[in-house]
Amino acid sequence: MNERIRAREVRVIGDEGEQIGVMPPFEALKMARERNLDLVEISPTAQPPVCRIMDYGKFLYQNEKREREAKKKQKTITVKEVKFRINVDDHDYETKKNHVLRFLDGGDKVKATIFFRGREMTRQSLGRQILERLIKDVDQRGLVEFRPRQEGNTLHLILAPNKKEGGAKEKPPARPKPAPPAPPSGAQTA
Repeated sequence: MNERIRAREVRVIGDEGEQIGVMPPFEALKMARERNLDLVEISPTAQPPVCRIMDYGKFLYQNEKREREAKKKQKTITVKEVKFRINVDDHDYETKKNHVLRFLDGGDKVKATIFFRGREMTRQSLGRQILERLIKDVDQRGLVEFRPRQEGNTLHLILAPNKKEGGAKEKPPARPKPAPPAPPSGAQTA
């Protein structure tokens, strides 16, 4: 930018986007100063390097503003964790399954974990059965990103929300419209 440009000649683009031509950097800088603007090197690898006359502060501000707008529109996906035990009761399982469904509807990924303690390590098949049951129960609203996997004394799987829904809440099914009433049996039709 400005005095830091070290090329012998530069191709200059005006503040309106018009081509001014190839000239030494000090002349281009003089033109920029006359307009109370900066000379900014845009493409240093080109032959000759390309510089533009612009308000550098305004340029930085607009870039920052664009990045903030893009960040607002981004959806950050968080991973929620639900922990199960191998001796989980049906009611507790249903409650945790409902938590999983709520997280998936909210657009979050879910990590379902079963932690084995002590002798429970000999009953790993029970843990796999619980996770397989969970997969079957939520297959309408979520898809399996990682199948049940054993790491040490922990068995876990990761579920992601369905792509088609995009994490949006599911609409209730539409009610069927009632059929029009049949005419009485003795009535004449026109």
